[in-house]
Amino acid sequence: LLYEVSIRETVEEDVLKFLAAGTYLGGTNLDLQMEQDIYKRKSGINSIHPKTTWEKLLSAAAAIVAIENPADVSVVSSRNTGQRAVLKFAAATGATPIAGCFTPGTFTNQIQAAFWEPHLLVVTDPRADHQPLTEA
Repeated sequence: LLYEVSIRETVEEDVLKFLAAGTYLGGTNLDLQMEQDIYKRKSGINSIHPKTTWEKLLSAAAAIVAIENPADVSVVSSRNTGQRAVLKFAAATGATPIAGCFTPGTFTNQIQAAFWEPHLLVVTDPRADHQPLTEA
């Protein structure tokens, strides 16, 4: 018997995959804006609510899919921990990766050879990737 599940609903399978992958584990630092989505533990390591993660993942996917040409999506990571993920994401979706050092002026200086204007910018860490965010 087939049944239809709303895309916005969290399915038990998805929650189990999140738990198995460890995506719910946060760090010890807590931002005030994230406080509503976090469970605090006595050990000091915060846990992120899986339902919130699922909802934010779906809204990000909807924004990425809304761009007609996947090459107009730029994915940036200057940190070593995010560079492999950026390259894999770009290979799977057709987005344009910028892994490693971001050259200032890539999005603003029209004289530069590497100049281009992305329609959507995805960064792995807003603090480390502040230069592309400022330019976009």
